[in-house]
Amino acid sequence: ITHNVGNVDSIGNVIFLAGAERYACPNACFMFHGVAAGIPANVGRMEQKDLRERLDSVESDNKRIGKVIAERTTFPNQSEITDLFLEARTRDAAYAKDRGIIHEICDVQIPAGATVHQLVFQRQTA
Repeated sequence: ITHNVGNVDSIGNVIFLAGAERYACPNACFMFHGVAAGIPANVGRMEQKDLRERLDSVESDNKRIGKVIAERTTFPNQSEITDLFLEARTRDAAYAKDRGIIHEICDVQIPAGATVHQLVFQRQTA
């Protein structure tokens, strides 16, 4: 069971979708975006083959992530998932329910003594 009690962002959406039962609190949200490729600061220049390699990698990752989303949700078509990546927008719980990202909108209710695992990912800044 996975339950979004705040935000599920980025690749966390794929982890969230691993739940056989998925829920979100009424004010929870989900942020989607496509994969990015970093370019090291010490790279003086990139040739066409280098750029193509980076682009192929990003497109491959986007397709793989999009396939997981398509398999675990009710998005009507792959193009809507692609658009979701390009828009890089945050969506609310109602949207998540409409698209099958979650099964229900409800407050979290954890039985006494239940084991809870919390995943928190944070960007590191230099």
